[in-house]
Amino acid sequence: VAWSGSYFASPVTMARGPKKHLKRLNAPKHWMLDKLGGVFAPKPSPGPHKQRECLPLCLILRNRLKYALTYKEVTTILMQRVVKVDGKIRMDKCFPCGIMDVVSIEKTNEHFRLIYDNKGRFVVHRIEAIEAQYKLCKVKSKKLGDKGVPCVGLHDGRTIRYPDPVIKENDTVLVDIATNKISESIKFDVGALCMITGGRNAGRVGVIQRREKHMGSFEIVHLKDAAGQEFATRGTNVFAIGTGNKPLISLPKGKGIKLSIVDEMAKKA
Repeated sequence: VAWSGSYFASPVTMARGPKKHLKRLNAPKHWMLDKLGGVFAPKPSPGPHKQRECLPLCLILRNRLKYALTYKEVTTILMQRVVKVDGKIRMDKCFPCGIMDVVSIEKTNEHFRLIYDNKGRFVVHRIEAIEAQYKLCKVKSKKLGDKGVPCVGLHDGRTIRYPDPVIKENDTVLVDIATNKISESIKFDVGALCMITGGRNAGRVGVIQRREKHMGSFEIVHLKDAAGQEFATRGTNVFAIGTGNKPLISLPKGKGIKLSIVDEMAKKA
């Protein structure tokens, strides 16, 4: 409450409504914006992904793909209606693109999937046109909707009615982007190949070895990567992407294997 200058006047309240701006130093580190490139950063619009777990469309076109030099050029590109996210034309320069989203540019016939690298940073990973027809979604909730219709809520804001009864919460489903139908599902269980989407191990890929359920606390999942390294994280951070050693999507460079500092030095040398 701010001081209004009088003991008898009503108190003045500040900050009506949501914040419209984002300072550059407060932007998520995985956006990899330079500290001296201006005072502000693009604030993601409200959308299917959380503000700190997404990459705005303007950063994909300007900072990652280098199709634009300035913010103004990004707007010019988007107004031509050539950029699609998950099969829908998007003209909002701050539209939040999140993990597993497919960004397609029709004029250049290019397709990209947003995914984490082995250090937990967003990578705009180039994919083939066939792979751009589907995406993986994690099941966040399963419930009965209006009139007793069963439906599942997915991590990207989708709600799909009448899913296969074997699909449970935390499973992963393969969604056809054009029809919005589920064509395949992966059980969240021992033997599933998973990518970590949060915490210190974000971006790592491994096979589930065991799950520990702690009453009143977090479920802990233990995984092992292709290099034989074992690590553990919370169950909420785990996203199944395949079974055994066969992922349903192509992985970026590094294949989700975290290198030690010594290994990284040897690779650079």
